[in-house]
Amino acid sequence: MPETILVVDDEADLELLVRHKFRQQIREKEYDFRFAADGVEALDVLGNHPEIALVVTDINMPRMDGLTLLTELGKSDRILRTIVVSAYSDLGNIRTAMNRGAFDFVTKPIDFDDLKTTINKSMLEYRSAKSAAEADLRLSSIQKELDIAKRIQEAALPSDFPERDDISLSALMIPAREVGGDFYDFFEIDEHRMGLVMGDVSGKGVSAAMFMTVTRMTLKTLARTGAAPDVCIRDLNRLLHPETLPEMFVTVFYGILDLRSGELRYCNAGHNPPMMISPDHDVKEVEKIGGVAVCLVRDFDYKVGTAHLSKGSTLVLFTDGVTEAKNHDGELFSDERFIDILGKVDNTAAPQTIRQVVREVSEFAEAAEQSDDITIMAVRFE
Repeated sequence: MPETILVVDDEADLELLVRHKFRQQIREKEYDFRFAADGVEALDVLGNHPEIALVVTDINMPRMDGLTLLTELGKSDRILRTIVVSAYSDLGNIRTAMNRGAFDFVTKPIDFDDLKTTINKSMLEYRSAKSAAEADLRLSSIQKELDIAKRIQEAALPSDFPERDDISLSALMIPAREVGGDFYDFFEIDEHRMGLVMGDVSGKGVSAAMFMTVTRMTLKTLARTGAAPDVCIRDLNRLLHPETLPEMFVTVFYGILDLRSGELRYCNAGHNPPMMISPDHDVKEVEKIGGVAVCLVRDFDYKVGTAHLSKGSTLVLFTDGVTEAKNHDGELFSDERFIDILGKVDNTAAPQTIRQVVREVSEFAEAAEQSDDITIMAVRFE
């Protein structure tokens, strides 16, 4: 598609001369030309032709001269380059034109070889400016999407932790620059049972945040019926699988903690196994029983597992953003380092456990930018 140039000059024969001198470029569809006799007409042509990339304008014209035209063009944020045409002796006007935004100038009488060179140079600069503006627009669009995703993610997460004598519960998510689909949840099923959820949706941005919200709300609705964890995950999979894009899936751990006995019945659908910290600081992984990530296999037969929390034990649920946090050397925080830290933290209350783990991860990462959310939940059985 040819790039369009507007020539502004009151000389009657200039249009024929330009079309003749640039006939090859016109024939090869490199350039297309529009013409105006003065600044007033030029503004009208520009308004009707948003594709114009370059203006070549004389300075001395009736009604509106070239300098006034430059002033008017400067009021717009339109990407446009301007070449002024003036007598060689008219250095004052040329300097004024350059100060008002002209990119370059040619002198009268016009040397068309010089004009071609100046146009080509101006067009290169125009293309560069246009590419930069388009890149800025894409970045702005991406940032807006990330901001929306972040708001969706934050709005979906519970912030009021239960105040009970039988458990201490706290959770925290540190979002990455590119928002992912981490989520956690907790809710009372009845007076003596607490539902605990930790999940991680594939992908980034608004799509992941929306899918996370749907997953969390659907699972919570299923769980509040009191159904067993494997049944809830099975039904979640059956509901979401037909409606989900092939590349979308979610790893999720759902457990029901009996607040009288400390029994934890759970189903782990492809998620990082939670850790249990005993009162004497022994750390062990909760056996990975459940099945594949949700939305990978339709009608998958999920299984239920059972674990037990003794009084003073802490259950720690987390996403892979914790163990896969990187420092500036690209080294991972790792499962081994995580387990070692859990064995040393103050687990007398859930908030202290989380604060100490997050501090250790932050000190390890040394402010390196993370590619994934860091999400953790601690539940101490009192």
